[in-house]
Amino acid sequence: MPFLSPTDQTRREPMEGFVGRFSTGVTMTSVNWTIAAGATLPEHAHPHEQVSHVLAGEFELTIGGETQRLGAGMVAFVPPNVTHSGRALTECRIIDVFHPVRDDYR
Repeated sequence: MPFLSPTDQTRREPMEGFVGRFSTGVTMTSVNWTIAAGATLPEHAHPHEQVSHVLAGEFELTIGGETQRLGAGMVAFVPPNVTHSGRALTECRIIDVFHPVRDDYR
């Protein structure tokens, strides 16, 4: 299915304050997040490469011990198996793309 409307995407809140619309392709997973101000992303790592596109708001992200405040238009790359965490400084809209497919996000 090459085109998905918002109603075709699975909507879930896997962590408090992180509401996402999940889409899975052949080799990638995409999540369109709405994140509540103050919501925290616990420190974790996964075998997937991740790219995060901040569409709106401010999000503080730590990747491998380096912390950056991200705003609209910024992009961050998380290499596979690198520890990362974060918190929403304001309400945020972020799109994350993972490669390969994240089976836990199907």
